[in-house]
Amino acid sequence: MDPYSAPVPGEERLIPSHDGGQLLTVCAGDGPAVVLAHGFGVDRNEWNVVATRLLDSGHRVIAFDQRGHGRSRAGSEGIGSAPMARDYVTVLETYDVQDAVLAMHSMGGFVGIRFLLEHAEAAARLRGALLLATFAGDVNRDNAQNRLQIPLIRSGVLPWLVRSDLVGKPFARSLMGDNGDDAMAAAFLRMFRAQDFGPLVPVLQAMVDENRYPQLGEIGLPTTIMVGTRDKTTPPFHTDELHAGIPGSTLERVSGAGHMVVWEEPGVVVGAIRRLSGPA
Repeated sequence: MDPYSAPVPGEERLIPSHDGGQLLTVCAGDGPAVVLAHGFGVDRNEWNVVATRLLDSGHRVIAFDQRGHGRSRAGSEGIGSAPMARDYVTVLETYDVQDAVLAMHSMGGFVGIRFLLEHAEAAARLRGALLLATFAGDVNRDNAQNRLQIPLIRSGVLPWLVRSDLVGKPFARSLMGDNGDDAMAAAFLRMFRAQDFGPLVPVLQAMVDENRYPQLGEIGLPTTIMVGTRDKTTPPFHTDELHAGIPGSTLERVSGAGHMVVWEEPGVVVGAIRRLSGPA
């Protein structure tokens, strides 16, 4: 099995959400805690390579399927940024993490920013945050790729089209930079094709409609912001504005990486997490 197809190692557990849904979580290891929040249209296993390296370096790793993704199910509040941000509280409290790092990719960061702004008591369980290839909303601004792809996802056309490798492989490779390969594309497509996109439309629309850039100055947590230089989904101006808005944040650009930097440059991602976490 290629490393991109392996599950995140650990003990799986279904935990109840605040509104009657269920969140599939997985936990392994001892040491400083790292919580991993994945992006749109995939599941916790996009973190598989990073999680394995963190475990090897002496960390406790907790990953989860966002509501409506993978094996997690939404509750009565549906799938929007507010209930998803509350799910972060549920995961942190259920596993009683303290002094942890929260690493968030793409949609995971968009939701995570709302969590950091609105759930200060739970956010106090953290010592640092990694915002990876992400944004604080307004994703269609100056972005032709998103303006094309988001309506196609919302309508169900793109999920149908990518069932064919003729469309699916180029779509997956468009999310990767110089280090993307066929194994990564195949693993991405397996996750993407497994999702039911109809219920996910509200959070997809939230990424377009909501804008939290003016509030970023309220985030006091040590934060590292990272983006690949070949990322078309979250182009560098989003990262620049996150860095400018979050006091004391650190900005790291990953040369040649695309949106799937978690697979393309896992060592760089792990390094950023470990610097936020301190020695394991």
